[in-house]
Amino acid sequence: MSQAVARVKVCGLTCLEDALAALEAGADLLGFNFYPSSPRAVAPASAAEIIAALPAEARTVGVFVNADLATVRSVAATCRLDYIQLHGDEPPAFVAALSPRAFKALRPRSAAEAEAEAALYAPLGPMAADAPLLLVDAYRVGCYGGTGQKGDWALAAGLAARYRLLLAGGLTPENVAEAIRQVRPWGVDVASGVESAPGIKDHDKMRRFIREAKRGSHARDLGLA
Repeated sequence: MSQAVARVKVCGLTCLEDALAALEAGADLLGFNFYPSSPRAVAPASAAEIIAALPAEARTVGVFVNADLATVRSVAATCRLDYIQLHGDEPPAFVAALSPRAFKALRPRSAAEAEAEAALYAPLGPMAADAPLLLVDAYRVGCYGGTGQKGDWALAAGLAARYRLLLAGGLTPENVAEAIRQVRPWGVDVASGVESAPGIKDHDKMRRFIREAKRGSHARDLGLA
C-alpha cells in the first residue's frame, strides 16, 4: 500500500501562519484537533476562519475524540473539513455513519489486536485515494495520542502492507526517514515532533520533517531499507 512518496499530515494546527507554512513545506494533509482536553485544541469557529483562508487545494482533517455524532457533523460542516479522524473509542457503526469521510485511529497493544481492529474499521475508511484508511498511533494508558511516544513500528508494518496506513506516534525530523523505511506506510502524521510548544509549530522543523519523509520514501523505493 506504499506510495512513491509518503504523504505527510501535520496535525494540531492552531493558526493560519502555521497552516500556510505546512503547505509551503509540502504537507499533504492539515489536521485540526477538536478534542477539548488536548493542548492543541482549536475552537471550531477559529478553525473555520483558518480553513477559509487556505488555498482551495488544501486538504483538511478534523480530529475528534469520543464526540457525539451530531457534534462531529456540525463541526465538519462549519469548518468544511475534507476528512474526519476518529481518535477515541468510537465503534465501527459510528465510523460507518460518517463514511466515506471518516477514518479510525487505532492504538493497538498487540499484533492480534491490531489485526482485529483493522478488519473492523478499514473497510469503512475513505474511498478517495488522497486519504488513509486507518491511522496507527502509540498506545499509552489513559491517553488518546499527542504524547510524543514512539509507536510499535513492527506492528504498524504488518498493517501497512495491506492498508493505506497513516503512521503516528513520536515521529520527528530525526527518525521519520527510518520509520518510513521500516514501516512503508501510505503516510506519516506529526504534531509534537515539529513544535516549539503545544500547538505552535516550528517552521524549520516542519520543513526538515517533510524533507526527511521524502528522503525515507526514496530510500525505501530504491530497496535501501
